[in-house]
Amino acid sequence: MPTVLIIDDNAAIAIALEVLFSLHDIDTLRAASPDEGLAALARHGEAIDLVVQDMNFTADTTSGEEGVALFRAIRRQHPDLPVILLTAWTHLDAAVDLIKAGAADYLAKPWDDKRLIATVKNLLELGQVNRALRQRVQGELRQRRELAQYDLRGMVWQDPATQRVIHLACQVARADIPVLISGPNGTGKERIAEIIQANSAVASGPFVVLNCGALPAELIEAELFGADAGAYTGASKAREGKFEAADGGTLFLDEIGNLPLAGQMKLLRVLETGRFERLGSNRERRVEVRIVSATNADLPAMIRAGTFREDLYYRLNVIELKLPPLASRPGDILPLARHFLAGAKTLKPDAEAALLAHPWPGNVRELKNVMVRARLLATGDDIGVADLGLPAAAAGANGAGIDAEPDRDAISGALARAHGVVAQAAAELGLSRQALYRRMERLGIGRP
Repeated sequence: MPTVLIIDDNAAIAIALEVLFSLHDIDTLRAASPDEGLAALARHGEAIDLVVQDMNFTADTTSGEEGVALFRAIRRQHPDLPVILLTAWTHLDAAVDLIKAGAADYLAKPWDDKRLIATVKNLLELGQVNRALRQRVQGELRQRRELAQYDLRGMVWQDPATQRVIHLACQVARADIPVLISGPNGTGKERIAEIIQANSAVASGPFVVLNCGALPAELIEAELFGADAGAYTGASKAREGKFEAADGGTLFLDEIGNLPLAGQMKLLRVLETGRFERLGSNRERRVEVRIVSATNADLPAMIRAGTFREDLYYRLNVIELKLPPLASRPGDILPLARHFLAGAKTLKPDAEAALLAHPWPGNVRELKNVMVRARLLATGDDIGVADLGLPAAAAGANGAGIDAEPDRDAISGALARAHGVVAQAAAELGLSRQALYRRMERLGIGRP
């Protein structure tokens, strides 16, 4: 349950508030003086969600100066903690000044129970949201500090969803277990595999890539396991397979869902025993290889359809890293776009808005192609919306507009994703910072 700290020297007032709050499942702590209140905050600060404080504590004092001093002390030590001020002596100027200074509300005694409870519940709900947001931001910052110790292979990202995948990849990198990276084509699965290799116990070994979807089915086994001379038509000499090439390192099997059933069975045996034979050979070979695989396919559906072995799936999927599509991690779009420009040109605000509005069905690969093309074809140093060649962006450039007017939910969502950075939220919404401030003011959205 949430907890409210009541700071009031009048025991009858404190008891009345305790009873009122208990009827609404709100716990309370009591303090009879400013010093006691500050001491309670020092002891229980993390557990206290809101403060209700009196403005006068000394007998026959009505100036409110004690309450002002207490309020300012609370704000210094706990700047995010909501404070409701209660007083029997209302001074309008003082109330206005304290609300400007951050007080949540200023209520006269005797108070209206319904108004007080409504105010408290609203503040507690908002406080829970803010606390969760702070915890998330703190966790992301902690992750970023941790990631500084790893080799991230030049990975460019800003979105928390991408960071979580990278962080997990680094965590599992040194464990000698297979990893499955899932996600749509073009999202950067191979880069995640490179990060796993670079931070693994076999980082000094080879990193060998095989795209199982780029070869005819009849050649995949030869690519994986090698072949002796004469093993198949055209095999005039013995050849080494990817497993042998990756010995002592990592083998990255991209588009693993395209591996034929015969190859799946042999792969399963290698995963279980570390042994295999080349095609056309009876001599058993042994390798030490870390397997990282990737797929854009629905492997469980393929298992149900009988086109993918269930036992192989569970062998490959000891740890699964799910890389979201680019549209689901919008915080990455502009950093990646600037990275692909390589400092040669800059993006105009209308181009940034168009990039954020585009659905990116081709993910990072599509974004890279768009930026390389724009860098080559734009005549000036700045890239505008017309230089991008995006269908929706072209319509916007002709006056149709890129996006509808953002509503309250859209603005609040953008601010949350940007962790309160107004400039970043404005770019996502396709607005200038000043325009976003005006809309926030009109919709009653507080500045973070």
